[in-house]
Amino acid sequence: MEVTVKRMNQFLMFKLPSAFICGVKLKELNSEKAMVSVKHRWINQNPFNSMYFAVQSMAAELSTGAIVIKKIKESNKNISMLVTNHQGSFTKKAVGLIKFTCKDGILIDEALKRTIESGEGQKITMKSVGIDENGDQVSEYQFEWSVKLKSK
Repeated sequence: MEVTVKRMNQFLMFKLPSAFICGVKLKELNSEKAMVSVKHRWINQNPFNSMYFAVQSMAAELSTGAIVIKKIKESNKNISMLVTNHQGSFTKKAVGLIKFTCKDGILIDEALKRTIESGEGQKITMKSVGIDENGDQVSEYQFEWSVKLKSK
């Protein structure tokens, strides 16, 4: 089964309902990048009338993880994935529509190749940047993903 935007958003609804309820949506997915959007609403706000940091984290993680899922599926190998670390920084209040973009697809290719060839787990750090409707950066995240060939 091919990993598509539509299928990933269905996955959100059934497997990550908190992200779905908060309005996190995958908008674009290809081999190099993924873009996720989320709009500031009552359900995802903090007491300061902006988007709660955890909602931004969910959207940013999806922008990195969707590419990892796509690449693992395309490898036709039984590979596990797990976030092992993450870091976020915030530069502006997140209000309105925020788009999180990750452009690190090439990093995954290299890590998957190494884990398939060696059987050893690999770690990759991927960046996701959140931009508001005015083109201003509101946050930036680094997610460390671990990929490992599952034993049979």
